[in-house]
Amino acid sequence: MLNENASTLKQHLKTLHADLASTGEVDAELQDLLRQLDGDIKTLLERRLQENAGTTVPATTTYGLAERSQEITARFAAQHPRLEPALRELGNILASMGI
Repeated sequence: MLNENASTLKQHLKTLHADLASTGEVDAELQDLLRQLDGDIKTLLERRLQENAGTTVPATTTYGLAERSQEITARFAAQHPRLEPALRELGNILASMGI
């Protein structure tokens, strides 16, 4: 189940990156917040895969990624309405994974 969820999440992140690229102007603040969120998601996925393989992994701060995604969505929905559905879906995927 983790691999399926991780694949869905990775695919959604790729789609979100493509949407960002096609929107033209996305302000630096949103880019930074999304880049940080993306990095944290990738770190968490790698850590979970290593935990499932029995490898010891150092703790990282990735708590509340679904909530952070939803905060970003709410904050930038008016400025970037085209990105809002993709950001909202990202939050839903993270929440369904318990992240």
